[in-house]
Amino acid sequence: MLASNQRRAFIATLLTGTFSMSISQSALSTAYPAFMRAFGLGAGTVAWLTTGFMLVMSLMIPVSPWLLTNVGFQKLFQGVVGLFALGTALCVWAPNFPLLLIGRLCEALAVGIIFPSFQTVLLTITPQAQRGAVMGTAGLVMGSALAVGPIISGILLTWFSWRALFILFLIVALLVLVVSTRTIKDVMPLTPTRLDWWSVILAASFPALLYVLSSATAHGLSWWLIGLAIIALLAAWGFVARQLHQKRPLLQLRVFATPQFHLAVWLTGISYIGLIVTTIMMPLYFQTILHVTPLVSGLSLVPAAALLAILNPRAGQWLDTYGPRRVVLLGMGLITGGFLLLAVTAGHLPLIGAIALSMLTEAGNAFVMMPAVTTGANALPQKWLSDGTAVTTTARQLLGSLGVAVATVLLQQVQAFSGQAPVGFAVTFAFFAVIGACGWGLGLRLPKQAA
Repeated sequence: MLASNQRRAFIATLLTGTFSMSISQSALSTAYPAFMRAFGLGAGTVAWLTTGFMLVMSLMIPVSPWLLTNVGFQKLFQGVVGLFALGTALCVWAPNFPLLLIGRLCEALAVGIIFPSFQTVLLTITPQAQRGAVMGTAGLVMGSALAVGPIISGILLTWFSWRALFILFLIVALLVLVVSTRTIKDVMPLTPTRLDWWSVILAASFPALLYVLSSATAHGLSWWLIGLAIIALLAAWGFVARQLHQKRPLLQLRVFATPQFHLAVWLTGISYIGLIVTTIMMPLYFQTILHVTPLVSGLSLVPAAALLAILNPRAGQWLDTYGPRRVVLLGMGLITGGFLLLAVTAGHLPLIGAIALSMLTEAGNAFVMMPAVTTGANALPQKWLSDGTAVTTTARQLLGSLGVAVATVLLQQVQAFSGQAPVGFAVTFAFFAVIGACGWGLGLRLPKQAA
């Protein structure tokens, strides 16, 4: 077990590395126009810097539990940060778009491993009674990355080329790599097994499903997408069946047999739907209804992301003190109330009011996301923690993508039927208020007391 000072240094290094990788996601979309000008490409092609990143990242998430139990964590962490630095260096140098994309995919490999792994490690090295506070700090770090990513990107792109973004990420990654030689220790027990390549291949069904959802949202369904969806669903069924019949599965899906964990996965997914729908719908609302510039619409989400980051540690402390039910019910109440007020006032809100309500819905996520993850993990045996975080992360991505697809289709169809943009937004917000109310109902089934 780590001593107190060692544990603080370990956590600080781990979260700093994860923070820098998270910023690389949130900051990049601001640079799309610069990429389009530099390489003479359209927005659809440049968007593969995000789409490809998401697909590769989601493929690596189910593999992360195997890596945690087969590779010493110090080597694994340094390998992940080194891979991220290598991909980032390739992006800095990239003379053409294909090499830039390859660099991004290398970054995605690293992020897909570290995102579920850092949660597992934090939960493993932290006594159960203190997990809420520690995971709340993790939420603060991740929320801060969402808030400051666009700001850093905007500042750098004002005076420098897009390469400056990757230079910054590279410097931070190299510093973390150097510090990790002193602070990161092997804290995870190793149980070496052979990698089940068939499971890895079948796990590709998850990024395939994400691709179908994102493509259908952007371009509508086609016969090709329907065919891919059928193949992906069959492969996903094959993946689940194989995991349940393997003695040492790649991903332990028996975690779903634990009722509290099963409940926590749904709560985390609903919370993430609320978060991502807010971040997608509100800029559209700002620009379509309030007619502000894209820059103003982007900056208008910063207060909500900042509030989410600030509230995460408080939510973690309350989880340890008051138990999961009250904390999650508060969060789901804020999410539901925020969407309901948006539905009622759609078309009549000034900019400051719309910003305030987006802050309300995102504040709710602080009291649901990490508290639900922690509550689900507390219900699992220690040996299944890595599987639990990987399952939660994968489910959250799939449900979030489904939420965006539903929101986009609902908004477009209602607007086309009514001929009025405010009506489309009102119906869409009302629909997700109902989803939030369902989450509130699920929260009633959580235990009252902290573990």
